[in-house]
Amino acid sequence: MTKNRLEAFSDGVLAIIITIMVLELKAPQGGDLAALWDLMPVFLGYVLSFIYVGIYWNNHHHMLHAVHRVNGPVLWANLHLLFWLSLFPFATAWMGENHFEAVPSAVYGGVLFMAAVAYMVLQRTLIALDGRDGPLAKAVVGRDRKGRLSPLLYAAGVGLAFVHPLAAQFCYVAVALVWLVPDRRIERVLQGQDGHA
Repeated sequence: MTKNRLEAFSDGVLAIIITIMVLELKAPQGGDLAALWDLMPVFLGYVLSFIYVGIYWNNHHHMLHAVHRVNGPVLWANLHLLFWLSLFPFATAWMGENHFEAVPSAVYGGVLFMAAVAYMVLQRTLIALDGRDGPLAKAVVGRDRKGRLSPLLYAAGVGLAFVHPLAAQFCYVAVALVWLVPDRRIERVLQGQDGHA
């Protein structure tokens, strides 16, 4: 099975997720800056979630670039990831509209945690299909510090949300900042293969 339909479907779903998130940004009722300031938590939540969707889109693209085919388990693992990503608009809106209160912040962190787990499941499913000698396995296996650290920080954020919600937000922003630095492992492996061809 080729990967083209999976990529196209995933790109479409991610585009819809971003569209839904931006539609949650409602215009303020007043015409002054104070009215705009009241929407700041919603806007900040949107910015953080937009960055996360961008990070997932970028890494998903690179990961699929390293494989040549997909199968049924990969399709289901990809849908599992898209399910959790599709909850971003809800979790983002709830958290922002409630000014980063404890429960919405914890739910947001829980969605981030589950999306990270789903991404790891997809990655391992692709590696199982392609084998330990495939480009993805060579790039990822044993060298995924950011991938292992992210769920731990999300879990810490969920717990911290009930102690100090702002500390939870710090955890979520920290993970996003770590992933903003591009992960070049897959590109290096693929370039090495092209150089040896």
